Amino acid sequence: MDFRKLFTRTWAGLLYCLIIVGCIFLGKWGILALGCILSVAACVEFAKITHELDEKYLPTLIIDIAGCIALCMVPFWPLCAMMWVALMIARLIEQLYVRISNPLRSLSISLMTQIYIGGPMMVMTYFGNSTIPMILLAMFFFIWINDTGAFLVGSMAGRHRLFERISPKKSWEGFFGGLFFCIGFAFLCRYCLDGLFNLEHVGADIGFWLGMAITVSVFGTWGDLVESLIKRGLHIKDSGNLIPGHGGILDRIDSLLLVLPSIFLYYFIYSCI
Repeated sequence: MDFRKLFTRTWAGLLYCLIIVGCIFLGKWGILALGCILSVAACVEFAKITHELDEKYLPTLIIDIAGCIALCMVPFWPLCAMMWVALMIARLIEQLYVRISNPLRSLSISLMTQIYIGGPMMVMTYFGNSTIPMILLAMFFFIWINDTGAFLVGSMAGRHRLFERISPKKSWEGFFGGLFFCIGFAFLCRYCLDGLFNLEHVGADIGFWLGMAITVSVFGTWGDLVESLIKRGLHIKDSGNLIPGHGGILDRIDSLLLVLPSIFLYYFIYSCI
């Protein structure tokens, strides 16, 4: 075992987690800043892995980043939705003036950027500007605990491949290990950490927490697989090297990008029942 790499991976992961937790505790403006920062970093990285960045792609990248930031701001200032529409119109017109062999591919990448990155970040800032911002803290804890449980159980007892065509290392044992850890944390949230997350006013009973645990575990795994599918199609191992020992920002938020919209839907459905 390379202890130097393990040490680098550990401190980088802890710093990443501390930044996220700190932004959430800062309140809605910290969460808005977090959403915008993740959007910019993810947009740049996604553009980098999908095509070579040069001067002719710079206007496209600027519009894509501006579109994701506008989506982040919609929960705070609804008129930003109009700004986003204007940016998407500008993006279509801008493509007319860029001489590339496959303009449809370029437009598809921009649309994917808005859906895959901008949409989930808008959900994050929506929670940040709502009466339940601490649901984000719980959600991140569930994601990290699911990843940890899946890694520990999968590395020790993984025998049956979960989705070998896309991610040969993932196993069913690892998936159920992550789910088991999440369910255990759900009981901890309900009976020990109510004061931290402060979700009692929305009826966060044990059923709510168990549903959240299952939702995060399932959609977090799918989110990881979706990014693996993208990387396999692009013939790359990591999306970047922004976070030492962890790869790029997309490698760190791959689960988040599917968990955020799924938790939004889960909370909406739970509130209506």
